[in-house]
Amino acid sequence: MKAVVSGMIACFPVGGVAWDYGQYAAGLEKLGLDVYYLEDTGLEGYDPDTGLYSDDPSYGIAFLEQSLNQLSESLGRRWHCRATNGNTYGMAASEMREVMASADVFINVSGGCLLRDEYLVCKRKVLIDTDPGWNHFVIFPRLDARTNTGGRGFREHDFFFTYAERIGTPACNLPTFGFEWHTTRPPVVSDLWRPVPPGTRWTTVFSWDNYIKPVEYEGRSYGSKETEFKRIESLPSATDVELEVAAGGPRPPVGRWKSLGWGVADSQAISRTLDTYRSYVSGSRGEFSVAKNIYVDTGSGWLSCRSACYLAAGRPVVLQDTGFSETIPEGKGLL
Repeated sequence: MKAVVSGMIACFPVGGVAWDYGQYAAGLEKLGLDVYYLEDTGLEGYDPDTGLYSDDPSYGIAFLEQSLNQLSESLGRRWHCRATNGNTYGMAASEMREVMASADVFINVSGGCLLRDEYLVCKRKVLIDTDPGWNHFVIFPRLDARTNTGGRGFREHDFFFTYAERIGTPACNLPTFGFEWHTTRPPVVSDLWRPVPPGTRWTTVFSWDNYIKPVEYEGRSYGSKETEFKRIESLPSATDVELEVAAGGPRPPVGRWKSLGWGVADSQAISRTLDTYRSYVSGSRGEFSVAKNIYVDTGSGWLSCRSACYLAAGRPVVLQDTGFSETIPEGKGLL
């Protein structure tokens, strides 16, 4: 079987993102599929060195090539990326068209890939919603409202999967858009996460203040991690356990966190590569984290791809419940 996996590694060239999408490709390859990686988002890329977005793809392309080569020698050859300026990298565009025409499945992880005509020819187009709430309240309605989606329509997929494990139940208030949603979870390739002796710090890695303003939907307001973190920010004063955060974003309140007893790690250094991210996760005592308010208040049942990596590394996870405890066994390893 032949599979095409799309992602956003070159667009957001940091270690955690590379693991998110790379493990889909590497995992399917380990299951015996011929896997190709495609990236064509139409979005400007992020440069961690400058902290800015631009149409210069050079940093992201180099990061993508390095990451795929590290995950698999064959993936290091089987990739194609189209930048916002129209330039393509990796496999030739004509070769990628041939691959897509003969592929058994096209897996559009996060729905970030533009659905161009040459991609729509695949007979099984799968959308995997990795960000429930933001997609259901912002992205999907925005796309439905457009007469010309610029190739970013989501209804052209044939199958719909989501990390919102409670979607379609009375406990979850996410709209279904009339689709039959299949629930799924973030994959990990366990061979890539061999446990090492644990450290002493409970850690987590996240983006801070990544909503410009709260998400409004049918009279309710939803936030990101800031809303939930304030509930536990005084915890270091109540325990001798070492707690540490590695937060990216433009305005993390590092000084306040330190004054409250949190350790604060350099998120840019931690997320520089696949290896630095894995080393930080594996070298932790475990993960302690809140979830985005939008995942909690919608009762989504979402579980973090980051937390899956901690678990694969043999590190326990203490995570704010979004409703996942109804569908995923918890109490040993995952609490």
